Amino acid sequence: MIDNPDFYTKTMAKVYADQGYLSKAAEIYRFLLKQEPDRQDIIDELSEIDRKLSEKAQSDPVLLLSKWIDLELKYNNLKKLKNIRNAL
Repeated sequence: MIDNPDFYTKTMAKVYADQGYLSKAAEIYRFLLKQEPDRQDIIDELSEIDRKLSEKAQSDPVLLLSKWIDLELKYNNLKKLKNIRNAL
């Protein structure tokens, strides 16, 4: 993929989004918003991309498993800290 900001255009972001490269499209839209923060059309496109990314993340079993493992580790660490506190 192209990482040259010279190619960061609204059209390029749309092409990436249409091809399913939502993260790259969002990156380009964020870059464009830094250049022109008042562009409502870009804000709307970025909002739509972020919504799609959120939906995708919620249905991705690997991501869900990763979150579950992370929560399980945090829970175990919390239990250990409570045991240490109670031992003092």
